[in-house]
Amino acid sequence: MKKIGILLVMLGCQLQAQNIQFASKLIKYSSDLGGKQFGIKRILGKPDVFPQGGFSANAWMPKNALDGREIVSVGFEKAQTVKQIAIFENLNAGCVVAVSVSTDGEKFQTVWSRRPDYKTTVYRRTLGGDRSYYFGRKRRKIGEVPEIINPGVERVLLEHPSENVIAVKIEFNFALLPGAKQIDAIGISDSEQPIEAQINSIPSSAQLPKPVVTGTNSSIPCVQNGNYMYLTQYENNQEVIYGYPLNQGTLGTPQKSAVFNGDYSFNYIEYATDTFLLKGGLPYTNGTQESGYELFKKQDGQWVSEGPIKIAAYSNFDTFSDATMTPDAQVLILSIESDFTQGGTDLYWTKRKPDGTYGLLQSLGKIINSAADESAPQLLSDQKTLLFASNGFSGYGSHDLYVSYRLDDTWKNWSEPQNLGPVINTVDYEVQPFYDETNERLWYTTSSEEGVLLKSVAVPKTLLMTTK
Repeated sequence: MKKIGILLVMLGCQLQAQNIQFASKLIKYSSDLGGKQFGIKRILGKPDVFPQGGFSANAWMPKNALDGREIVSVGFEKAQTVKQIAIFENLNAGCVVAVSVSTDGEKFQTVWSRRPDYKTTVYRRTLGGDRSYYFGRKRRKIGEVPEIINPGVERVLLEHPSENVIAVKIEFNFALLPGAKQIDAIGISDSEQPIEAQINSIPSSAQLPKPVVTGTNSSIPCVQNGNYMYLTQYENNQEVIYGYPLNQGTLGTPQKSAVFNGDYSFNYIEYATDTFLLKGGLPYTNGTQESGYELFKKQDGQWVSEGPIKIAAYSNFDTFSDATMTPDAQVLILSIESDFTQGGTDLYWTKRKPDGTYGLLQSLGKIINSAADESAPQLLSDQKTLLFASNGFSGYGSHDLYVSYRLDDTWKNWSEPQNLGPVINTVDYEVQPFYDETNERLWYTTSSEEGVLLKSVAVPKTLLMTTK
């Protein structure tokens, strides 16, 4: 019995001792689309598209990804013994044809190659050499999203481990399969235990109760002090704001207020207290400091607009945005796309000036902003816990909900985003999180084949608002 226990302990130690590294630097590559999205640098670091796989701005998309050959050589932080090499292919996996390793980053030795399969027809593009699929992009975004087919991980297991490996070279033949191709990451390990993409979820998130579907065709929830909720609904080609008395997660009779529903395409409430609220959807013109937001204050029991919020040098390349703010309205956080984004929409912050306007927008940083999209921020009352939606990190679906924690007073340093877990995030599109701190309930929307669903789930503060 004692021997069995010792063997189990030894086996556990072996599993824990598995040494995994992901590529940390580029040595050589055959092509690069350039830019912050789809560029060669997206291949570095741990996987941030897997395990869900599929099309992503956070992956390398080579120029010859339709029907050509590509080569990439990457280095690792430190030399190690290699038994396994894993290549994470987002789209149409199976195009790796050779793998080589190096102990100095210069001379490579081939350790694996794909056997020719003459029964497999090599894909050749029959259309003309039109590169508009890749280069006909607006603001470095690929306009036409390819069909998501066959994401997978090519795991190469070496019969004889290679010692002191510091670099790896991967050769691709993208003519083997039709369609677009993307590479998420390259990893090495000294074990045959499969290298897997890990989702960084908040602790105990899998034990949350099942979310409740409260309604359909409603979005952008905003709770005012635990007893009143604002929702936006789409009616007659226009967004309309409704207010609902809220009683322990149950919505009362809807109330429509003309003061919040201007004759605009967009109308939504982002932040609300008993004395002031932040409304979005106001028409604006870039270059005028107008932001599309306005503050309302309570006067004699009525909501009165204080006028548009002005931000120095404000510019947004999208037609919409998201925002949140601190309880004293001194700090405003927005999700927009500008010249300074890491890719798509990013999260920015700005501070209120003595004259009531806001200063220049500053990025929340590269830890929280990915090459994809970050949106729908909500800053909780501790002014450190930030909820948001993103498709730029490993997750469960096309868009997931995350939490990050402010680490200092600069507003530029945040903890690595944590996924809210598989109970909240599904294979579909989760967005617009709003945490009701009074009732300890998270509200959000899911977009699926069933339409837009308004959901809520009980989430204790101790799980979400942990000081980091």
